[in-house]
Amino acid sequence: MRALALAALAATAAVPAQAQLLDHKDLSLAAALAIATAAADTCKANGYRVSVAVVGRTGEIIVHLRGDDASPHTMENSRRKAYTARTFRVPSGEIAQRYKNDPSFFAVHLSGVIPAQGALPIKLGDEVIGAVGVSGSPGGDKDEACAKAGLDKAADRLK
Repeated sequence: MRALALAALAATAAVPAQAQLLDHKDLSLAAALAIATAAADTCKANGYRVSVAVVGRTGEIIVHLRGDDASPHTMENSRRKAYTARTFRVPSGEIAQRYKNDPSFFAVHLSGVIPAQGALPIKLGDEVIGAVGVSGSPGGDKDEACAKAGLDKAADRLK
């Protein structure tokens, strides 16, 4: 028994300390603010009254903006769209399509998830570090276009 405990201890000690840590980058406040502001400005220029949410790696809100005269529900919808895109690592419109194809799709029953177009994941290469969600345009495709404009504006910060 003692020999087994010593062998387990030796195996644990043989693993380098850095092998036990995860190395990753997180979305900064400055980058999140640039994305949100550009998305909101794009929608406003098109006459849309929207809210924009940018969430980080774990789905937490980093920036949340409510545009002038945006309906109150757009705050919740933008956050839920961003959370959906982040947690599933795909545009929220893909989840909406999956739900349309299969109304029993499990994801729509998870807390914070919404099957609605309008959010895009924020990526560094293939790694998803957050998402931006927009709500309030006359259609999810227009919300998504504003989210894309936000990502495009901050593309140099996401390298």
